Amino acid sequence: MTNNIIPPRSGTAFILKRGERLKIIDIEGEQVADLICYNLHDTSEYLSSGRTIDYAETIFLTKDHPFYSNRSNIMFTMMEDTVGRHDFLLTPCSADMFRIIYGHSNPHPGCFGNLCKALEPFGITPDQIPITFNVFMHVSVDGLTGKVSVLPPKSKAGDHILIEAQMDLVVGLTACSAEMSNNYSFKPIQYEIE
Repeated sequence: MTNNIIPPRSGTAFILKRGERLKIIDIEGEQVADLICYNLHDTSEYLSSGRTIDYAETIFLTKDHPFYSNRSNIMFTMMEDTVGRHDFLLTPCSADMFRIIYGHSNPHPGCFGNLCKALEPFGITPDQIPITFNVFMHVSVDGLTGKVSVLPPKSKAGDHILIEAQMDLVVGLTACSAEMSNNYSFKPIQYEIE
């Protein structure tokens, strides 16, 4: 078993083989981790928010849900979830998002920039990074207006999810850089490969 820490506002990428399990742990609480994955043998197949939500018939994805690729193949299944609230609607935070939403003149590269850098050695380009599965992110959707609100994560110190790969994967994973997503405090994310 390998055990690793992603420092605040950074990201990494690694290979997760079929049958291996990835545990993502919120060490201190209220910290989001952006997760994306690709078929190791053909990176034009990637994790699909639309397919997964469509087949699950819910935006509240949790334990026992399979997560599908853009080709409708199961990429991984969530085996454990101690929080029960995550987001699969919003894109990874980016320099453009910090500029547009927060008004930053010298914006942080965000999860998008961190994923671009981490996934580059695998030949994955920025245009290949879709909506990520935002682990521990708490997003509310108003039932009447459809307005989306980013709220503090419900995760507490030690909360985790556990996923099992159903194919060989390239995984990108971050400790999210967006203020609102993490209740205005940036913390590390731990991950273990079993």
